[in-house]
Amino acid sequence: MVFFEIDLQIRGDTTHYDAVANSAASGVLNAGLSAGVPCVFGVLTCDDMDQALNRAGGKAGNKGAETAITAIEMASLFRHHLA
Repeated sequence: MVFFEIDLQIRGDTTHYDAVANSAASGVLNAGLSAGVPCVFGVLTCDDMDQALNRAGGKAGNKGAETAITAIEMASLFRHHLA
């Protein structure tokens, strides 16, 4: 079993962005520690929509797909070597 979060956060004009990004990271960390299973953090924190599109399948690759592949690899590793 593995948990993973895929999310997108685009910076706005307030500091709300920083609070949400920090809370998301903390939540995934705590979930992994509490559940004892791998947790993969796949949150795009972008300054604008162009950057988000480039990181979600554009010039910078597909970070969501990379997160999903990492989750599958971690579940397999955990199941075969650590459980």
